[in-house]
Amino acid sequence: MTAQYGPHRWSAGYHDDGTNDRFRGGRFEVKDFRGARFVDCDLSGVKIIDGCLIDVDISGYVQHVVINGVDVSGYVAEELDRRYPERVQLRSMGTPDSFRAMWDTVERLWSETTARVARLPEAALQERIDDEWSYVETLRHLVFITDSWASRTILDRERPYHRLALPQTAYRPDDAEALGMDPSAAPSYAEVLAVRAERMALIRTIVAGLTGAELARECSRSPAPGYPEEARAVGECLAVVMEEECEHHRFATRDLAILESR
Repeated sequence: MTAQYGPHRWSAGYHDDGTNDRFRGGRFEVKDFRGARFVDCDLSGVKIIDGCLIDVDISGYVQHVVINGVDVSGYVAEELDRRYPERVQLRSMGTPDSFRAMWDTVERLWSETTARVARLPEAALQERIDDEWSYVETLRHLVFITDSWASRTILDRERPYHRLALPQTAYRPDDAEALGMDPSAAPSYAEVLAVRAERMALIRTIVAGLTGAELARECSRSPAPGYPEEARAVGECLAVVMEEECEHHRFATRDLAILESR
């Protein structure tokens, strides 16, 4: 199989209070959105006419984004591939050996970053930059990713979630708690690093024994309640884990550079 990447399933595990789509198809004329933040919002098909975009920072899945008549999607993708060559490696996965090689890359990236982090004080690792997750929170979320896509979906474990696992921001806290997670916990970096090491070892064990048949095996269990109930191949589940590892490593190192500059 070849790893496929696309936009997040915006409904996966998200709480819909009945008003989530109230702006769909809306029209905003002569409105001031300066300083506004759009978090986990589906902006597909949005058209901005005569807008003023200065010092705008956009992150997310980008495809066919046209600015002043120019599709900038290709440039963005090429530049990201140049800066982060692991993205190219992700797209080339298809065989058991390629998955093992990809995990080698993931382990190397995080090993190098862990060495950088060792020079920072605990307070810095708990600090949020521009209201993004702290370094510790990022590791906690990756524990959730492993628990969801590997322990639960691939291995079908009955109670896969660690107490310190941190789901996506829009996941209902009471739903997370019902699964054994404690989103409001405030663990130390050392505590989280220990759990994280166990989860990385789990993925290493899975990829070490991969065969072509295992990659194609379908898993019937969803990653977590709230995700679409559909069959997913082991290879697809592992691809999600590895893509999340690479993307969150990119975010984490971006914010680490700010912390280090202080």
